[in-house]
Amino acid sequence: MIFVALFILAYIYPGLESIVTILFFIALGLVLIDFVLLFKQKGISASRILPEKLSNGDDNPIEITIENAYNFRTDLQLIDEMPFQYQKRDFEINTQLSKLNKKKITYTLRPLERGEYYFGNLNIFVNSPIGLVTRRFQFAKDAMVPNYPSFLQLRKYMLLAFSNKLFEYGLKKIRRIGNTMEFEQIKDYVNGDDIRNINWKATAKRNQLMVNQFQDERSQPIYSVIDKGRAMKMPFDGLSLLDYAINATLVISNVALKKQDKAGMFTFSRKVENKVVAERRPSQMNKILETLYNVNTDFSESDFSRLYIDVKRSLTQRGLLLLYTNFETLDALHRQLPYLKAIAKHHLLVVIFFENTELEKLTNIEAHNTFEIFQKTIAEKFMYEKKLIVNELQKHGIQSILTAPEHLTINTINKYLEIKARGLL
Repeated sequence: MIFVALFILAYIYPGLESIVTILFFIALGLVLIDFVLLFKQKGISASRILPEKLSNGDDNPIEITIENAYNFRTDLQLIDEMPFQYQKRDFEINTQLSKLNKKKITYTLRPLERGEYYFGNLNIFVNSPIGLVTRRFQFAKDAMVPNYPSFLQLRKYMLLAFSNKLFEYGLKKIRRIGNTMEFEQIKDYVNGDDIRNINWKATAKRNQLMVNQFQDERSQPIYSVIDKGRAMKMPFDGLSLLDYAINATLVISNVALKKQDKAGMFTFSRKVENKVVAERRPSQMNKILETLYNVNTDFSESDFSRLYIDVKRSLTQRGLLLLYTNFETLDALHRQLPYLKAIAKHHLLVVIFFENTELEKLTNIEAHNTFEIFQKTIAEKFMYEKKLIVNELQKHGIQSILTAPEHLTINTINKYLEIKARGLL
């Protein structure tokens, strides 16, 4: 730009040609000095530190370390080539780095689709103090990070459970009003044992008081059943309802295992797939995580008859089935109700479906004209139908959860703990 300006000046004012020539050589000298300053030394080194895997729907930290080997302060423009899923081509960070110094820069990415995320080059443009020449450095080419269901959410609830702070996030404390007990052993009577548990036959044989010892029934199968039909493709805050169900499945499976139950899962649409048999093995959570990673919507109408047939054939032990699906109207429920009732005869079925938060926003807006009144009336009608669906399920002895997507995980944990506390399973 300097040389162009000098050329224009010489063209407009021919009498200043000698002055312009002097200025030209001064500028050229400054450029050469700037060039030598930037290119003679090693300059800048940098690295991008990526997590082993990304957590879907969460803020994931990306760390960049930059080291300045120049003997002067530099102005830096950092451009990181993000995965194509973000469609972001204007991401840049401008910073300064003093001589022979090192700096860490951290930014966050919130992925909204499970799968593989490819990072391109890490580009750093450097200016010297003179600022006439810019040098580009490239680092960290072609890095891939898989994006898994929200394991950060899983860790958060684990830490909260250990610190007894879950109630701050909406988790209810439920009084235990029923006991499901299974026999453990016969032992000698000691003061404080319940006399109702005295085993008189063993007492007669040993000629001393013996009591039956019981423990809470454990290792009950808890299955998360995920509808991956087109009804679960509806988005909320960037994530689909399917992804909310997947994240909740990961958390509730971990909670069930911590409660000594067996956790499993499967999905269904046109057929039942992605099955993980309910077990309590140490590797169970990793198995569930890897299975959830590959679950995607198939845009078909879900076949609840196939779901019933598979449940009847393969799940012989009574268990808790947490069914993540979505019913928008009472007619949609009535088409599937015979299959839900049939499943509920042999298992404890909880149907989990979603509030339409966009409709709720419409009902809270004050209407000022005929069109707005029409919108508000229709929104209230569909919201009322959701409540009718809850009543209809309850009438047939089927438990349900109607929840906003962002409250899905905590409401599912609440229902599971309630069922365990009441001994319903």
